[in-house]
Amino acid sequence: MTDNTIDVGQIVLDFSYLVSAILFVIGLKLLSKPESAKRGNLYAATGMVLAMITTLFLHKDIQGNSIPLTNVLVIVLVISIGTVLGAVIARKIKMTAMPQLVSFYNATGGAASALVALMEFSNPDNSSILVTLLGLVIGSIAFSGSMIAYGKLDGWIKDWLSPAMKYVNLFMLVLVTAVVVYLMIAADPLISSSVLIYILFIISLLYGIFFVMPIGGADMPVVISLLNSFTGIAAAMAGFIYKNQAMILGGILVGAAGTILTILMCRAMNRSLLNVIIGAFGGGGAVAGNREIGIIKEISLSDASILLNYAQKVVIIPGYGLAAAQAQHVCSELDALLTERGVEVKYAIHPVAGRMPGHMNVLLAEADVPYEKLVEMDDINPQMPGIDVAIVIGANDVVNPAAIDDPSGPIYGMPIINAHEAKNIIVMKRGMGKGYAAIENYLFYGDKTRMLFGNAKDSLQKLVAEIKNL
Repeated sequence: MTDNTIDVGQIVLDFSYLVSAILFVIGLKLLSKPESAKRGNLYAATGMVLAMITTLFLHKDIQGNSIPLTNVLVIVLVISIGTVLGAVIARKIKMTAMPQLVSFYNATGGAASALVALMEFSNPDNSSILVTLLGLVIGSIAFSGSMIAYGKLDGWIKDWLSPAMKYVNLFMLVLVTAVVVYLMIAADPLISSSVLIYILFIISLLYGIFFVMPIGGADMPVVISLLNSFTGIAAAMAGFIYKNQAMILGGILVGAAGTILTILMCRAMNRSLLNVIIGAFGGGGAVAGNREIGIIKEISLSDASILLNYAQKVVIIPGYGLAAAQAQHVCSELDALLTERGVEVKYAIHPVAGRMPGHMNVLLAEADVPYEKLVEMDDINPQMPGIDVAIVIGANDVVNPAAIDDPSGPIYGMPIINAHEAKNIIVMKRGMGKGYAAIENYLFYGDKTRMLFGNAKDSLQKLVAEIKNL
């Protein structure tokens, strides 16, 4: 006799997953623009909350049993603790440490997916062995790689630039692949599967470490984006294990978004992803070509204030130095002061400025800089010849003309913000330190460039005071 009973709970659960997926897509779409990003986060968070609540109360295993009440209470307790901790951390974290926080959160997602795979591998009801192994490998790499990225961004882990690292990484990758294939095809493995799965777990963790260690600071935005896509893919694998559509859809969206962003950022640097991974760009001692550099010319605060006060168009080009000096609020104050005096002020945003994708956008949004003033590199470059003053604050490689006219340099071909085309350039730096590409910046020696040395926050505060006194 055929059972025609309609499971209303399962229908509601499946429908909630569909609604959650739609909310995820809408959230991602809204996140593409600064002015709608907050609403995008709320939409995506609502989708996740909906999926969690309906899963807790409506999910049933293959035997038709609901989640035990004890398990529900434990899950709710853990989620509550995590929510409180997350809210406290998010409120207390400094904007300069936001890339580290993103890496840490990304690591926790990878760890969760890896632990799910590790736990479910020996489950007799699990028929998705390949998916489980992929979830374990990708999740483990995302976890250990993100933690190394966190340490490098925070300054307590240094680059490991040995030329042998690329060969070590290749060997580790081959080893991981071999163990996965062996676990898939070996009917009677020489070592028990329960032991091999832990060996695979450890090797994957080590590969994640070795994979990120040689990558320099200039490539950190690309690496963070790539690791984020790994975490999404690992989450999708966990979704396949549990046959959970919400996890599958959420993981696929995160993985796809991270992959697309990684590709776009590689294009912004005019480099392939493979070159980023094995090239160790950004930490080595690359030197400039044979070009004559010139001499440094400084500018006084009074001269800089007069130049800005009587300019018609000013472009501010922020870099990590702005974040490190926590000078975004003073920069916004300078912007407001100049705007009051009839100066048109815009911000030129390079795709890989800072330490994570969108770092400068987030930093300036915190200082209440109007979104319409943030102009992407491709849109601002055609305007640069008509700009009276370009102010470079803490940026280095992303404004280096060597990317255009020094074929012997390591950043040749990388798209930059054409600050050198402005009528006047003021560069704010602590000293003459090189960027992560470790080469001289020809912009600093240009005929139109004047250096304003000192801490960016202090220099901006003094500059604001000077302009007010005019």
